[in-house]
Amino acid sequence: MNARNAMTGDAVTGDAVRIAYSPCPNDTFVFDAWAHGRVPEAPALDVTFADIDITNGMAERGELDVLKVSYAVLPWVLEEYALLPCGGALGRGCGPLVLTREPGLDLTGKTVAVPSERSTAYLLFRLWAADVLPGGVGKVVVLPFNEIMPAVRDGRVDAGLVIHEARFTYQDYGLHCLADMGEHWESTTGLPIPLGAIVAKRSLGEQTLRALAEAARTSVRMAWDDPEASRPYVRAHAQELDPAVADQHIGLYVNEFTAGLGEDGYAAVRGLLTRAAAEGLVPAIPAGALAFP
Repeated sequence: MNARNAMTGDAVTGDAVRIAYSPCPNDTFVFDAWAHGRVPEAPALDVTFADIDITNGMAERGELDVLKVSYAVLPWVLEEYALLPCGGALGRGCGPLVLTREPGLDLTGKTVAVPSERSTAYLLFRLWAADVLPGGVGKVVVLPFNEIMPAVRDGRVDAGLVIHEARFTYQDYGLHCLADMGEHWESTTGLPIPLGAIVAKRSLGEQTLRALAEAARTSVRMAWDDPEASRPYVRAHAQELDPAVADQHIGLYVNEFTAGLGEDGYAAVRGLLTRAAAEGLVPAIPAGALAFP
């Protein structure tokens, strides 16, 4: 029986690559050409949409062939999955923010909502807190990212760690930016901010892994060459976003590191995981675990 593409409803062959990524504008922009069969010689995709906290769990359980995950989850999945050198999200000036109702709030002992305890955002937050909050926060609660700003606004939590388009909309909730996790990361390391990674099962074999990487790279380049082609796909899955905000989102998170991690990209990933391991936040990764076949 043919599988069914989760976006288009079009039938795809039984040997289609099973992939999961978020409905956020950067992911739909990157994968539009590939998901709709416009990348020459690329395998068909059987797409599942899921927020990053869900895809992180899917990777830990070994589900699906290809997944968009947090870089923070790599130490738990690199034995089964290889990091693709393209398709993900790194950048500068695009880090998670800590938001509060009152400017300058001291977070010592306070309750902070986060989108996932296995997210890169949370890892960056913990590294920031280790540097600037010697007393530590009080309680961390996990909420879906779209519920965090309302929870802060309504006083159900003292602060919220936000990602994605919240960078552009938090003032609409009357909130203040207490700290920028990306700004702290860049100022202390000089490296870009590693956020989301594309991983694929090692069991697919080196030839298939290389083909997947090339398809992802070609897909993003096609999106850059003809941005209008991706707009229906982006808008269909970002219906609550103003088109201008969706464009800002894409402009911030889809950049040269999406087409290829390069030396700085790999240095950023190694730096994040090494520092996090030194703080006891993640297991140390073996030498060479990030290398692409």
